[in-house]
Amino acid sequence: MHAWEAPLVPQLPNPAGHAVLIHDSSTKQLEISAPEQTASLYACGITPYDATHIGHANTYVTFDLLNRAWLDAGKQLNFAQNITDVDDPLLERATATGVDWRDLAASQIELFRSDMKALRVIPPQHWITVTEAMPEIIETVTGLVKQGASYFDPNDDVYNDDSHDVYFDIATDPFFGAVSNLRHDEMLTRFVGHGGDPERPGKHNALDPILWRAHRPGEPEWDGGLIGIGRSGWHIGCAVIAHRALGATFDVTGGGRDLLFPHHEMSASLARVLYGTDSDSAGAKRFMHCGLISYQGEKMSKSLGNLVLVSQLRAAGVDPMAIRLTLLSHHYRSDWEWTDQELANAIEKLNYWRSELGPAVSSSAESLSPMVERVISAVESTETPGDTAVTAIRAALANDLNAPAAVEIVDEYLVSVNRSPAGDKLVSQAVDALLGIAI
Repeated sequence: MHAWEAPLVPQLPNPAGHAVLIHDSSTKQLEISAPEQTASLYACGITPYDATHIGHANTYVTFDLLNRAWLDAGKQLNFAQNITDVDDPLLERATATGVDWRDLAASQIELFRSDMKALRVIPPQHWITVTEAMPEIIETVTGLVKQGASYFDPNDDVYNDDSHDVYFDIATDPFFGAVSNLRHDEMLTRFVGHGGDPERPGKHNALDPILWRAHRPGEPEWDGGLIGIGRSGWHIGCAVIAHRALGATFDVTGGGRDLLFPHHEMSASLARVLYGTDSDSAGAKRFMHCGLISYQGEKMSKSLGNLVLVSQLRAAGVDPMAIRLTLLSHHYRSDWEWTDQELANAIEKLNYWRSELGPAVSSSAESLSPMVERVISAVESTETPGDTAVTAIRAALANDLNAPAAVEIVDEYLVSVNRSPAGDKLVSQAVDALLGIAI
């Protein structure tokens, strides 16, 4: 599926070439995010039954920061994202509103596109829906059944012989639990909270996730052959799509912290069983999770309905760059509450940045000849306040994407002595390239 138009990302002088460190949720330590020349990322995508809220935006702006830091370090991006365009919440919303589930998904995917473009998020090269990947999912689940890593529910005789619920046997993965490092009771609680069915009779293990859901009346269906008529489960979709786009092993996967378990644990387990070897594991090497944003005292979520929508803010005339700057004012791993005052502060800061740095951006259209620029550079100090600021911004982002520190560095530069038009131009380019804020 086609994503959205990519923003222009300026190339800064003196590419950093440094390692970008992130906090790995599985090791709970700072780790090098991408040690090789190509940096690969799988960011869990949307279930398109409602518009993009600020929690979604925070996640995708975070991974955009990572992509921008990788680009600045001279790496080649390989970025993939899924769309879960067939799932319980989507089907339930479609039924409740009387809209065909395909039409509902299409409308919300288009709205997501426009929100991401407005926020200047670099699009994935691979944007793949579950329905597009369904043939591969069927083949994969069938293979798991044949190798004994999945099983039919022996008590599914409520359905006909053509429909089966198929479960993944987590006992086939000796490393299950290595991503979240949760206690068994914590896993059970979170499993139930995300639609799991630990008490269903016939399961080998209470935590075994469903891979293929037998057809229910009124639901979309696919003919899975051996595994029957039905549709895929949540975790297998991401495991298959990530493999299709990025191969057996890639650098980073991530999403909101609520995806740590069961989703990322299950997807990682499936990847190890499906694509690993005796000598090597498979799937993501690093796991990255964003904090949760609350609103009016509760976690922002579609189920609670306490949403601040990017599209509504845009329709009200809010500059998307102010929305982005609000998000960057908090570290991606922190939990915080969205308020109107936070947004007002970001609008004020954005206007200040533009008043200070805007003239340098405008004057750059009337650029000097390369020869004159070389002469000027030769007589200027080798380390100007602008150079120092850009170096510090790069260092902040390389240290677990510390965007609040980067924002503070820009503020400090704007009140520094010995500012120059050349320095202003450089800092404005860095704000654009690294923070994604168009001045």
